[in-house]
Amino acid sequence: MNITHAYAAQDAKSKLAPFEYQPRELRDHDVQIEIMYCGVCHSDLHQARNEWKNTIFPVVPGHEIVGRVTALGSHAHKYKVGDLVGVGCLVDSCRTCDSCKQDLEQYCENGFTGTYNGKDRTTGEITYGGYSTQVVVNEDFVLRVPENLDPAGAAPLLCAGITTYSPLSHWKVGPGKKVGIVGLGGLGHMGVKIAHAMGAYVVLFTTSPSKIEDGKRLGADEVVISKDPDQMAQHTNSFDFILNTVAAQHDLNPFITLLRLNGTMTLVGVPEHDHPSPHVANLIYKRRSVAGSLIGGIKETQDMLDFCGKHNITSDIEMIKMDEINEAYERMLKSDVKYRFVIDIDSLRN
Repeated sequence: MNITHAYAAQDAKSKLAPFEYQPRELRDHDVQIEIMYCGVCHSDLHQARNEWKNTIFPVVPGHEIVGRVTALGSHAHKYKVGDLVGVGCLVDSCRTCDSCKQDLEQYCENGFTGTYNGKDRTTGEITYGGYSTQVVVNEDFVLRVPENLDPAGAAPLLCAGITTYSPLSHWKVGPGKKVGIVGLGGLGHMGVKIAHAMGAYVVLFTTSPSKIEDGKRLGADEVVISKDPDQMAQHTNSFDFILNTVAAQHDLNPFITLLRLNGTMTLVGVPEHDHPSPHVANLIYKRRSVAGSLIGGIKETQDMLDFCGKHNITSDIEMIKMDEINEAYERMLKSDVKYRFVIDIDSLRN
């Protein structure tokens, strides 16, 4: 019997604890992956504690997965045993709607299947994520991880990396563009690295003076303390694009004011309660836009991984053992991590 060892939450109040399950039998186009590392995303905590009110227990979180292929279905041809691969936030979609046909599976009009807490489109069984020793995924939703990247540092690219790369790419960030990144956490630090590698002039916005030095180390050309009105005013009407990674409720108006004519601010963090509505005139008089963006499709995620491979970009991580996950959640709530926890899954096997 093929038993997978994992950590799961049994209900919204319980801590994550050891859990075992039997993965599905390999289908024709499946890839079986021995997981090496799994990043810890804030979404994992939301789901484990049912803060989005949609968790199906028991839940095995984890959608920033890197590992090696160990087995293939009879008709799987995209990978071979031993390949270094990744799995991100989704493991299936309808594949027939307009969004899927455009390689935008994350916007599947019939709902994509989440890597965990999703329903298998064939059996209806609940999917389990990367806080486990192995995973079985259809080959079309498996990504190739560049071998030159540190696999542990590459794991967060599968969510934090693509969540920031997708809007930066879609809004054509590059040389000659002035780009703002709001917040220096798991997402923000990836946004700074990627925007810098794209050739943009990068300004980091943070409320913490202690992050100025780190922001510049990561690739920011300037760091602005966003609660200082004088510093903010120096950048009025000057940004082509602002990527706002902050998930806490806050006033968007000070940042909208910084956008130039036709500038866009894109939100990638979902707050527990909506942000206050921005001033309409602030948008109208400069034809400014406030937009949103959700992770990325499979093709774009592969593009992101290849881009990171070319520029040697990985996440700044703190490695933890599997049995340290509950402590890591508490630290994550306090923003006490630089900048992403990654679980060494070997610690689950020993």
